[in-house]
Amino acid sequence: MSKDIKIKKGLTIKLKGEAEKVLSSAPRSRTFAIRPSDFHLITPKMVVKEGGKVQAGDIIFYSKSNEAVKFVSPVSGTLTKIERGAKRVITDIIIEADPQDTFKDFGILSPDAASADAIKARLLEAGCWPFIMQRPYAVIADTEQEPRDVFVSAYSTAPLANDVDFSLKGKEKELQAAVTALSKLTKGQVHVGIGKGNDSSFKGLKDISLHNVSGPHPAGNVGTQINKLGPVNKGEIVWTIAPQDLVIIGELLLTGKFNAERTIALSGSEVKTPKYYKTRIGSEAATFLYDSGLKDENVRVISGDVLTGKKISPKGHLGYYSNTVTVIPEGDDYELFGWNKPVFNKISTSRALTFSWLTPNKIYDLDTNTNGEHRAFVVTGNYEEVFPLDIYPMQILKACMVQDLDEMEALGMYEVAPEDFSLTEFVCVSKQPHQQIIRNGLDLMYKEIG
Repeated sequence: MSKDIKIKKGLTIKLKGEAEKVLSSAPRSRTFAIRPSDFHLITPKMVVKEGGKVQAGDIIFYSKSNEAVKFVSPVSGTLTKIERGAKRVITDIIIEADPQDTFKDFGILSPDAASADAIKARLLEAGCWPFIMQRPYAVIADTEQEPRDVFVSAYSTAPLANDVDFSLKGKEKELQAAVTALSKLTKGQVHVGIGKGNDSSFKGLKDISLHNVSGPHPAGNVGTQINKLGPVNKGEIVWTIAPQDLVIIGELLLTGKFNAERTIALSGSEVKTPKYYKTRIGSEAATFLYDSGLKDENVRVISGDVLTGKKISPKGHLGYYSNTVTVIPEGDDYELFGWNKPVFNKISTSRALTFSWLTPNKIYDLDTNTNGEHRAFVVTGNYEEVFPLDIYPMQILKACMVQDLDEMEALGMYEVAPEDFSLTEFVCVSKQPHQQIIRNGLDLMYKEIG
């Protein structure tokens, strides 16, 4: 039975540079990169050496702790370089692409007729398992455990985020194949959250439980939807997966090919013509950045949205899970007496010398300046205003900082991920790194409790 989700707590941040609903094909990237750091807690064990030829779908490396979890090439080409950092940790795997892709053929597998074991084996074999994340711990799903439910958020509320409904147009067959396959891997349901009143590609699909979601950000976060539909208790596991990754899984089952295609929303106030591009996982950001054009050189390029994304070089590569690239001004300048004068051009939940509350529909041009420096937590009540989960945000952050495992368990750590605290970090007057604190706390629990 479907259940509507309406969020009241939160904050919608309206920024300049929303991507126009126009889809172009990005120029073919010369090189592609896979960064093991995109796969949290995964230590790679290389299969292909430098100079080795690969097809799209060929195994590049697997997880050292679980050989069943494989990571494959998004394109065909030559693995030209394995870059390493401190202690010889692999940082980047660079593949020089062929002019045209050749695909490894895994064979067609009907999701309706196939057994759960056959589907699972195919996802592992073809490198699609890393798309499936689990809670607790917000890591790649354990291959040995069955989830209570599967959650998909097909509604984006983050600033300048990829419009899921636009990106998934015409992908109904692939989505149906993927959700049917996933429904066989759980005894529970495949929950899909869509924007209320939106024309979603998930409408009319079978084997799913559809939910209409409304409200400010973070209504579109999958963690918010999990909290409202079925919080994760100790001993339970749920899976989460992004809609565009469902398309890749569905295409694998229907065609036998690992087609790592991505529809990217290039957005931000520093982009001349923000719009959507069709590209592939790990492609060079420059292929679409310079096609649209940048207004300035002193910019921050973010693989992801402005709240949860990672900084990359304009000549860097797209993150494995990213479907948005945002470009905003670099905040490396400082305002004289900026702390002691009325502020009209910034967003704030406080009414102390700030006036954004008078113009709730204003669109802002914000830079990366934090407008303050790191200090001890100040109790203001701001976190609770933008945090819709039934969890005490300040208390759980402090429990993580002092590494109190019992308190972390009691406060609901099993159901959160770093992205759930992106808004509390944004409004934090103490400039505390909330997402990193939660990530460290989850890593500690994973190590100590497992």
